[in-house]
Amino acid sequence: MNLEEQLKAHIRQIRPVNEALAFKARVREDALAKPRGALGRLEDCAVRLSAIQNRARPGHERRLVVVCAADHGVVAEGVSPYPKDVTRQQIANFAEGGGTITVLGRHAGAKVVLADVGVNYDFPPHPAILNLKIARGTRNMAQGPAMTREEAVRSVLAGLEIVLQEPQVDLVAAGEMGIGNTTPSSAICSLFLGLSPREATGPGSGLATDRLDHKAEVIQRALEVNRPDPHDPLDVLAKIGGLEIGAMAGVFLGGALRRAAVIIDGFIAGAAALLAEKMAPDLRQYFFAGHCSKEKAHRAILNHLGLDPLLDLEMWLGEGSGAVAAMFILECAAAHFNEMRTLEEAMVSDTLDHQG
Repeated sequence: MNLEEQLKAHIRQIRPVNEALAFKARVREDALAKPRGALGRLEDCAVRLSAIQNRARPGHERRLVVVCAADHGVVAEGVSPYPKDVTRQQIANFAEGGGTITVLGRHAGAKVVLADVGVNYDFPPHPAILNLKIARGTRNMAQGPAMTREEAVRSVLAGLEIVLQEPQVDLVAAGEMGIGNTTPSSAICSLFLGLSPREATGPGSGLATDRLDHKAEVIQRALEVNRPDPHDPLDVLAKIGGLEIGAMAGVFLGGALRRAAVIIDGFIAGAAALLAEKMAPDLRQYFFAGHCSKEKAHRAILNHLGLDPLLDLEMWLGEGSGAVAAMFILECAAAHFNEMRTLEEAMVSDTLDHQG
């Protein structure tokens, strides 16, 4: 069995969520000692968690964030205000616990895995960095394919297998570090959502406004040079994607295989979610939108996937930071559902449901 067949075999194992259990969860939710609907979307989250995890009492304690790192050849086109070296510098910072995602992950009680799938640097052995390097970054997608199809498949399998190796997991998120990665993400959004490159392009990590037209032109050139097939997500990933974007898509697929809630972070994670959902349409049933990024095309991604963000804090950092913040919301959803008494158990009159 070749690598692509292995990936397809994994994808075939993804099952729809348990709608029968969702119905039972809704019955319990409506019977809890509070006015029906009083907790708003927390109630819907609890019901969805139960259906996703195939559990009468959904879990939230076992939390995983996989931060996928890789470099991008398209940086040579001047699409980022930062040099590629920042990718490896930040991963080294994360490994020592000093990055946003490691701080927030620690406070959220999440296990943070740092996966080097394509950084143009050889990290010294470090217990916090998983060496899964597929290539030393992508090639310049404005001049030709970013990677080979085999490299694209390997990137997805890398992320997927990280999740499958976890003994147990309730909530899964993917973060990223890769200077220049909003450019391939914008290209993916443009292709899948029918947006012009300019409509799909934002400042990323702080690109000056007067450089946005140039960034959009680079994306247009990449689309014209490579002509990716929108019906073949692996072709899209190989031609205009990134190694870490593929690995993030794999994390999402792995989360669904493990019957875990899959939390989408920001814009780059959204692009990875588009790719993953093209590979496995049932995957969108497992998605929660952690937040809505300030990167303008992120809202279009969430609308396409039928998702409302749990948070809207004007964040745009990436790394998995917004997804980790949203884990606290899902904790509240699962905790109230699991631990509250029903009206009958609390011996509270069922007229509570009708009080104004």
